[in-house]
Amino acid sequence: MNPLAQYQNTFTVEEVLNAPEVTWPFTSLMCSPIGNGAAAVVICSEEFAKKVGASHAVELAACMLVSGEDPTKEEEESTLTRLARAAYEKAGIGPEDIDVAEVHDATAFGELYVTEELGFCPLGEGGPFAEAGHATFGGRLPVSGSGGLESQGHPIGATGVRQVVELYWHLVGGGRAGERQVEGARIGRAQNAGGSVGSSKGALSVIILKK
Repeated sequence: MNPLAQYQNTFTVEEVLNAPEVTWPFTSLMCSPIGNGAAAVVICSEEFAKKVGASHAVELAACMLVSGEDPTKEEEESTLTRLARAAYEKAGIGPEDIDVAEVHDATAFGELYVTEELGFCPLGEGGPFAEAGHATFGGRLPVSGSGGLESQGHPIGATGVRQVVELYWHLVGGGRAGERQVEGARIGRAQNAGGSVGSSKGALSVIILKK
């Protein structure tokens, strides 16, 4: 449904499962491609937005970023869960308030894992959450309606900003997101990760936008 996506194909479950294996249990159709791409946003104060007549601005309610973690420490919660909670607190909302989300789903498992870590469903229930249709259009919380990294494509450095642009289109409305428009969306959340520091993420980010 995304005319800007790298891939706009339709596959059956059998075709996905029978595609060439990358590493068990992932097949090539469960993994994101690497491609070229670009995305941009303009960030300014509310005062400046009004001055230049930016009538379609949205609020950057929270922007959290961490890099690496101590591998010798045993934590009851993942770094992403703690980062997500901090973002919710900063934005003054909870996971139940999110209307649309874009996540780092570089593999099919990525979405299932991240929806749990962001509090959209209990831990261990990411699969049932998706299978019940909660994460698709018309569901409780559309996730990666852009096609995600697997269909939209993964231009690495542009991926995080591209997620923010997608959320912006949904929040501003007016059909900017085309057929995939989530009508009435007022709060969006993006989650991205990249690189590595030892065995942990080099960069892990969570962003919340409000209309």
